[in-house]
Amino acid sequence: MAGEAAEAATLATELIRVVALLGAGVIAVPIFKRLGLGSVLGYLAAGLVIGPFGLRLFTDPGAILHVAELGVVMFLFVIGLEMQPTRLWGLRREIFGLGVAQVAVCGFALTLFGVALGFPFAVSFVAGMGFVLSSTAIVMQLLDESGETATPHGQRIVSILLLEDLAIVPLLAAVAFLAPGPADADAPPVWLEIAIAAAALGGLVAAGRWLLNPMFRILAAAHAREVMTAAALLVVFGAALAMQLGGLSMALGAFLAGVLLSESTFRHQLEADVEPFRGILLGLFFLGVGMSLDLGTIVRQWPLVLTGVVGYMLLKGIGIYAVARFFKANHREALTRAAYLAQGGEFAFVLYAAATSVGILSGEINATLTATVIISMALTPLLVLLLPRVLGAEQQSLDGVDVVDGLSASVLVIGFGRFGQIATQPLLLRGLDVSIIDNDVEMIQAAADFGFKVYYGDGTRLDILHAAGAGKASAVLICVDKPDAAVLIAEHLRAEFPLVPVLARSFDRASSIKLIHAGVDFQIRETFESALVFSAESLDKLGVAPHEVAETIGEVRRRDADRLTAQIAGGMYAGNSLLKGNAPVPTPLAKPRQAGRALNKEAADALAQEAAEEAQERGQ
Repeated sequence: MAGEAAEAATLATELIRVVALLGAGVIAVPIFKRLGLGSVLGYLAAGLVIGPFGLRLFTDPGAILHVAELGVVMFLFVIGLEMQPTRLWGLRREIFGLGVAQVAVCGFALTLFGVALGFPFAVSFVAGMGFVLSSTAIVMQLLDESGETATPHGQRIVSILLLEDLAIVPLLAAVAFLAPGPADADAPPVWLEIAIAAAALGGLVAAGRWLLNPMFRILAAAHAREVMTAAALLVVFGAALAMQLGGLSMALGAFLAGVLLSESTFRHQLEADVEPFRGILLGLFFLGVGMSLDLGTIVRQWPLVLTGVVGYMLLKGIGIYAVARFFKANHREALTRAAYLAQGGEFAFVLYAAATSVGILSGEINATLTATVIISMALTPLLVLLLPRVLGAEQQSLDGVDVVDGLSASVLVIGFGRFGQIATQPLLLRGLDVSIIDNDVEMIQAAADFGFKVYYGDGTRLDILHAAGAGKASAVLICVDKPDAAVLIAEHLRAEFPLVPVLARSFDRASSIKLIHAGVDFQIRETFESALVFSAESLDKLGVAPHEVAETIGEVRRRDADRLTAQIAGGMYAGNSLLKGNAPVPTPLAKPRQAGRALNKEAADALAQEAAEEAQERGQ
């Protein structure tokens, strides 16, 4: 009985810890995201609260970290799934050029900093090179949250992180070489370690090319979803284990497995299977890092910790910026890269532990350096958050782009996105003189490749409207994709050029009402007509007679016009009775009210007649 009671008490204790881990993340992350500080900082703070220097619910954060590192492994696998081999080959210059240059320059600077502080060369080298290895977990999470992972800037950061993952291997060999004691007689020679690593890498590539896809085809034929999930986890962890046994990074192995499966037909299924585990384990990793922050060491060694955090981050940031500029990055990208990568990372813990085990670092110095790295990791989300305020709005380069000035045409089109591009085609086919302005430089440059002359100009500015010849135009078409901007342009046009017809693209009903109040002559919701055509085709495929299709679509048009008229007078909830809902008890079609029937009546009748004729032709 006593044994059962003890077992039950142990189980309850473990359950409390699990609840504490989940609860800490569930409470902290929404609060920090609501404050605009991001999920990573929330996890780190939650880990500090429940760790050895907080509520002491956990006394061994290392155990959590060992398990949670699998979250980083899964994260790299998902990134690999998005990185086809051809795309990875295209990044070879960034990986082995930019990445090597950054590691070398920053490592040299940080080593000199350690020597300047009075540490021996071996200690300075290990401390500096450990800090050079940025946190893959934190940086990738920040890139993912900001949606920059797939951008050219994000891809260059990913390339640098991959090189740093590779760098841990020669750095661990350097630690063994710098060890003060005699070399371990049982340790294998360096050439053998390199051969083992190469064999592990080659074996993983071979398995990915010739085994993985056939295996998943067999499993898919079995129609067992849980087996596919287990196979996905097997691939991730198996690749990570193979790389670890070969002396390489587990994260690197998972990334390569993802790359090898990136062109597989099972890619999306694998990503969906791994994603829930990846999110939970990555959150646990950040919690473990927060728990590992030794407040006792910080109190005892606060001058050294403060000097290390400021000195290492500042020097590393300067090195990153200098290398980025050398590789032709502009000021904004170079500064952004420095903010993302100026911290130390999880591989520093591995390097410092190895250096401590061979006597290069003492236990106290290891704890101090570890605290320095963790604080730098915690500061990174704040740096990234503050960066836009420091840099301000990004200025677009106008090289090769003509600024609007002294235009005169019968039609002025403001905004040349997908809507504006389609709207201008009938005008151009009729031979009308059309001037086009937009404030997206990349779009203007891309439009030139297709034979369009688009001028740079912000249509919300009254001086730009004058320069674009709005007062001389026979009509102005507002085709911008931002509702507030469309309304502001309409207000300027109506106030300054009251006799010029204005037609506007609308985003939704609320935007349509605002545009009508602003005095436009015509407005149309961007999805209204396409949705009606889509619905008409649906009815046709369902066997509805062509004349009934035309009648039904015409009824929808009339109801929508009447409802819009009611909303202009009585607010957004007016005219709800004109909507046909899908309530369990259907109501018969109501005759549309006469009020507001005149609104766009001619256009509605013409379109209804056209739809009826087309439907009749299909029927014949």
